[in-house]
Amino acid sequence: MSDKKIETICVQGGYTPKNGEPRQIPIYQSTTFKYDTSEDMGKLFDLEASGYFYTRLQNPTNDLVAKKLAELEGGSAAMLTSSGQAANFFAVFNVANAGDHVVASSTIYGGTFNLFAVTMKKMGIDFTFVSGDATEEELDAAFKPNTKALFGETIANPACSVLDLELFAKVAHKHGVPFIVDNTFATPINCRPIEWGADIVTHSTTKYIDGHGASVGGAIIDAGKFDWMKYKDKFPGLTEPDESYHGIVYAEKFGKEGAFITKATAQLMRDFGSIQSPQNAFYINLGLESLHVRMKRHCENGQKVAEFLNNHKKVEWVRYCGLKTDKYYKLGQKYLPNGSCGVLSFSLKGTREDAEKFMKNLKVAAIETHVADARTCCLHPASTTHRQLTDEQLKNAGISPTLIRYSCGIENAEDLIEDLKQALETI
Repeated sequence: MSDKKIETICVQGGYTPKNGEPRQIPIYQSTTFKYDTSEDMGKLFDLEASGYFYTRLQNPTNDLVAKKLAELEGGSAAMLTSSGQAANFFAVFNVANAGDHVVASSTIYGGTFNLFAVTMKKMGIDFTFVSGDATEEELDAAFKPNTKALFGETIANPACSVLDLELFAKVAHKHGVPFIVDNTFATPINCRPIEWGADIVTHSTTKYIDGHGASVGGAIIDAGKFDWMKYKDKFPGLTEPDESYHGIVYAEKFGKEGAFITKATAQLMRDFGSIQSPQNAFYINLGLESLHVRMKRHCENGQKVAEFLNNHKKVEWVRYCGLKTDKYYKLGQKYLPNGSCGVLSFSLKGTREDAEKFMKNLKVAAIETHVADARTCCLHPASTTHRQLTDEQLKNAGISPTLIRYSCGIENAEDLIEDLKQALETI
């Protein structure tokens, strides 16, 4: 973390223009970069010099935005990816390969759960899923000799539960593995997991960081604190020669501060090509410049809407850690004292049909699969993303037939509440 306050980093971090240079980060919309000699370019291929030769690996626009994100999270290095899914895949696959094992919280985003439980399982990586509320003993029991990482989300999507970051970090480090945290919903404005022991932080920058539904992207930030060489046998990809790069040993050449991101770029981005376009990086930077202002409003609206719904006779329950009655209120106060986010879940009293009617009558909130946007949006899983399931199957999956996921934008909270009020009156 730089000595500047986080609001200033949002606006000016990552890029300081020199005399006569553009005030805004330039968009380097070029696939390739010219060099005078083959020797000059060869040094880049050998990782002997820093620079750019092909945007699939690195691009100046992307690197400037990544640098700002590293400053915001208090990390040593960062990289951008094409999406949050790509960020989580790279973060785990950078340390776990075929035959390895990873422990993950079961309350993570459904797309990430499927990535781990189905797709990466096909690649030979085994995952054990534990409760986000697991005790230290329960976490310990999930580890195996070949476990390479512990993964969780600061605020789970859509469960809205809060992870005990300090506990998970303690257990991960006890077993000599990095703690990887998806910090998408909290953003570095409301929580910096590295300060609580996280080693790697990921983001779907598509959400609050962009904040306007304009740019899909992801990011990985390395705390630069995990000692890979201390566990040399456990992480050969970082501590043994990489023959695809002339035998370079990342942990030796780039140290704790740069090994993880350099390997993820030189190996994974090179081979998988899940790049973020410079244009999208530019949009994400615009979002970062107002992130600290927007998150305050998102949280204010989330709190007011949660309190309204919590006191409404047609609402069965509300999940939002800002409510004193919420199961995660104490953890929220510990890790998110200035607010969590604008996303909450609630369940209506009634039937699936009542929930569908409620959704149909909303006028301000838009029905979308998106969350964490400047515009309020909501989703009824039973009639959309999980419409193939019966009510019984929904309950078995932990989803009520009347569950609504509601993402408060930055509109006036009174308008959101009036919208909710009139839609509730129709059921």
